[in-house]
Formats: sequence, C-alpha cells, structure tokens
Amino acid sequence: MERGEQGNMHDSEPDTIELKTMPERFVEMLQQVGVESEPNEVGSRQDIEASDYYSRYYSQTPRMVTNRGTVDVQNTNIDMVHIIQKG
Repeated sequence: MERGEQGNMHDSEPDTIELKTMPERFVEMLQQVGVESEPNEVGSRQDIEASDYYSRYYSQTPRMVTNRGTVDVQNTNIDMVHIIQKG
C-alpha cells in the first residue's frame, strides 16, 4: 500500500452519535406502540418535577431520586408521564 492510502476501510456505523434525553427516548418507545406524545425540557415543569417523590418515613423508600423529565401524552386518559430514576 502506498503512503496515504486508506485501503478499503468503510464502516457501516455513522460518524456522529445523536444524544437524546430520557423523555425523547420515551417518546420514541411510545410511538412504536402507536401513542402520540411529545417530550418536555427537563426541569421545565417545576410544579411536578420539584415535589418529593417518596415518603421519608418508611425504610424501604430510596433516599436518592433523580428527575429525568416529563412527557406530554395525547389522546389518552393519561396527561403526563414523569420519569424518575431511584437509587
């Protein structure tokens, strides 16, 4: 091989990775089962996201909970899904 030649090194993977938030990934999963929804910006719904998630009076409840955002759901009895991570 001459200097500067790359050979036949074609990769089937894209060069860039699209980073998605948890609500964006959740919306994609809901679309696969036919549910219309749209993600919200993490922290944009302080009325829901800033409240306590679990009671601190019981020993089985986790001490650390991470807010992952919310998803608005259309055409169902559920208006919004709050995504949290415990542990």
